[in-house]
Amino acid sequence: MTELSSGFRGRIHRGTQQIGGTCVELEACGERILLDLGLPLDADEVSETLLPDVAGLRNPDPTLRAIVISHGHGDHWGLLPLCKPNVPLAMGAATARIMSAAAPFVPNFFAPAPAYELSDRKPIDIGPFRITPYLVDHSAYDAYALLIEAAGRRLFYSGDIRAHGRKGALFERMVNHPPPGVDTMLMEGSSLGRLDEDAQFPTESEIEARLVKSFTPPGFVAISASAQNIDRMVGIYRACKRSGRTLLLDIYAMEILRATGNANLPSPGWPNLSVYVPEYQRRQIKRTERFDLLEPYKKARIYREHIAEISDKAVMLFRPAMMRDVEAANLWPKARAIWSQWDGYLRDGAGAKLKSDLAERGVPFEVIHTSGHASIADLKRLASAIDANRLIPIHTFEGNSFQNYFDNVTRRSDGEWWSV
Repeated sequence: MTELSSGFRGRIHRGTQQIGGTCVELEACGERILLDLGLPLDADEVSETLLPDVAGLRNPDPTLRAIVISHGHGDHWGLLPLCKPNVPLAMGAATARIMSAAAPFVPNFFAPAPAYELSDRKPIDIGPFRITPYLVDHSAYDAYALLIEAAGRRLFYSGDIRAHGRKGALFERMVNHPPPGVDTMLMEGSSLGRLDEDAQFPTESEIEARLVKSFTPPGFVAISASAQNIDRMVGIYRACKRSGRTLLLDIYAMEILRATGNANLPSPGWPNLSVYVPEYQRRQIKRTERFDLLEPYKKARIYREHIAEISDKAVMLFRPAMMRDVEAANLWPKARAIWSQWDGYLRDGAGAKLKSDLAERGVPFEVIHTSGHASIADLKRLASAIDANRLIPIHTFEGNSFQNYFDNVTRRSDGEWWSV
């Protein structure tokens, strides 16, 4: 490892030239922490070769004090299972619960046991680092921006952030009451290259209104959305209520909602909500003997034959593994499909195959989605409010474009050490 300094410095291992796979190493007083340890979005598999060159990830090193996870998307934590030693983790309590709830259903997920809990604007001390989390609006639940203080210097890491979700008030709070005296800001730029400077993404409320319009005509609706996008789950449920439909959620989606610990989110017993256990989950539960997963949902459960009876007024949270269930119930002839995720996933892989399979069956296909990331206009508001001495692009393919929109931009390369 490079010789340690006496000040506060950092380096971005992945993120100066790409979206996803984020990892930032910070060092002060001979000790270090990582901000995120993500799986690159273009990775074909989870492989140890993807681990960044950080002492303490492959072999124990006591100077690596912790890995701080900003939120629960895999491109920010997905390499954690590859860490050989037991490096202490810091993350939000709901993030840890959601990851644990997903573990029986999703490959690479695991049940973390954080040594430190992130909570809105409550500082924690790890070695020489004081870390203050700021709860932010993002498509992941329990997401944080992070203020890191060490050796008399202050670094602000935006994490993934937006202003147009159901928690947009958190963004307004940030720009109205920003942390003062920031020396270096690491700011995501996912929207650069995807959106014009003055354009805005649709709000989650506008997405809900579009869903209501799409749900209104009769016919079975299969909607593909991430169960971990809680804002979208709320929007789909509200749209079902407003259009007189029943939302069918699987055990995985219900477990994610329950893991949030938020009593204001859809749960068993709520109107316009039923729980469907697709065949692949039934087999999985039987194989792993996790029958406890079924227990909370017995009274809300609906079976395949009953779905056919209400198909004209049903909306199913759908993923490709449910294709056979829908075929067995003969629902495709009068069905339509909605894609409510990033449309980039439709270009290849499972998304492209799903779109092709639906086209072969003559199923109409519509995209209704908004970004989990801030528009350029909102990023400009954020950068202006933080007013850092230097702004370093991260989580972007368009780092060279930052200077067209923001002041005090300093470009860094992956792996390059710099002083905070």
